[in-house]
Amino acid sequence: MEAEIKDLSRVERTGAHSHIRGLGLKDDNTPAQRSQGMVGQLSARRGAGIIEKMIRDGKISGRAVLLSGQPGTGKTAIAMGLAQSLGHDTPFHMISGSEVYSLEMSKTEALTQSFRRAIGIRIKEETEIIEGEVVEIQVDRPAAGAGSKIGRLVLKTTDMETQFDLGSKMIEQLTKEKIGAGDVISIDKATGRITRLGRSVTRAKDFDALGANTRFVQCPDGELQKRKEVVHVVTLHDMDVINSRSQGFLALFAGDTGEIKPEVREQIDSRVAEWREQGKADIISGVLFIDEVHMLDIECFSFLNRALESDTAPIVLLATNRGITKIRGTETKSAHGLPVDLLDRLLILSTDPYTKDDLLQIIQVRCEEEGVEIDEEAIDALTAIAEETSLRYALQLITTSNVVSQKRKSAKVEIQDVSKVLKLFADVHTSEQTLIDFDKDFVLDSNDYGIDQQEDDEQGIDRERRQQGIRDKEDEVEQENSKKDGKKMDVD
Repeated sequence: MEAEIKDLSRVERTGAHSHIRGLGLKDDNTPAQRSQGMVGQLSARRGAGIIEKMIRDGKISGRAVLLSGQPGTGKTAIAMGLAQSLGHDTPFHMISGSEVYSLEMSKTEALTQSFRRAIGIRIKEETEIIEGEVVEIQVDRPAAGAGSKIGRLVLKTTDMETQFDLGSKMIEQLTKEKIGAGDVISIDKATGRITRLGRSVTRAKDFDALGANTRFVQCPDGELQKRKEVVHVVTLHDMDVINSRSQGFLALFAGDTGEIKPEVREQIDSRVAEWREQGKADIISGVLFIDEVHMLDIECFSFLNRALESDTAPIVLLATNRGITKIRGTETKSAHGLPVDLLDRLLILSTDPYTKDDLLQIIQVRCEEEGVEIDEEAIDALTAIAEETSLRYALQLITTSNVVSQKRKSAKVEIQDVSKVLKLFADVHTSEQTLIDFDKDFVLDSNDYGIDQQEDDEQGIDRERRQQGIRDKEDEVEQENSKKDGKKMDVD
């Protein structure tokens, strides 16, 4: 029997924004209509490109940018594209506005940890290494069969050749890495770690060096022992956790960090300041992305105002889909639900509703990302659904339609598959209309809601966004009451 073996390292989950590879900008910072998974939103993407350049140049530390627009217009996609463009060297931390509310830590502590997760420290240190090409490895085993192994290692460069004595641990590493004559290796003197750099080009014609993954490198020149600068990048939050827990470095894998004392952070900040003066470390201002920022309250906004004034503050990227609404924790209305003093600090990027052509291209990109074969009629149907309902609803129908087509043993998704899942899964507007039509059949009908509405109004709770169907029914009740009152007056 033949067993099917799958390479788990190549298995990737498909997420909502897994197709985003960058901002899709050209060399002159002009956005392409469709590139790196991004479609449309040319103005907002161009503005994000300017922000990216300022971040790379270190000219925008402690600034804040607001992405505003209707739901489903690509605000989070632009933020993810910015993160992809900056690369792994720039810290990028993403949270939702509701994540700061927890019983285990205060709101300001949650925001402080998020801020420090977005601030990186590039630590430089010099270490001594031995780098050369292996000429010979000789291992001597005890004659009695017991005892530790000993041996010798001969390394060379283009200028010299030296012999080193080996202990049992070094021999085990050489055996584990399968290092032999002709390999170019590097040995860290401080830790004794051995790293294979590749195969010497002088052994390129050897019969045993023709593997598909064989990497050929030049034989090192100069002396065998060298000093090399090693760079480590950690975040301020990582350093806080390591120094505040008894487990040290292992505390990073515990998950729950809890609240960190201010004294620990002060010690870390003073240590980092000393390293910067000595030239041993640099500050990397990363990006903190707060989605659904309107969920924060007035206390959090006050904290943001103060935190943005810090010398080591990261770039804060905010996103919201709210218009003019109340600031949480107050009775004051403001644009996007943010205080005016915070809005004055922001660079605002607006996203526009997608055009029909944009929706079509986004659906095509998602089909390619999910590996779904689909015909043109089905894509046109999904585009029409996205126009009438929402883009997110249409994108969710791609995978479900693919499952239905596979049940038919079809090679691609056709319009009949889209029609079938359209009848099975309702969009938000259809579901809302169902609630209006069958309001009295549910546990709480509109009359019950009206009583709750009156009680909530007395408590000062905002109920401005009531369903349109409930308003219509209340108007009908008032008209009937007025008619009754009119009849009574006629009788009198």
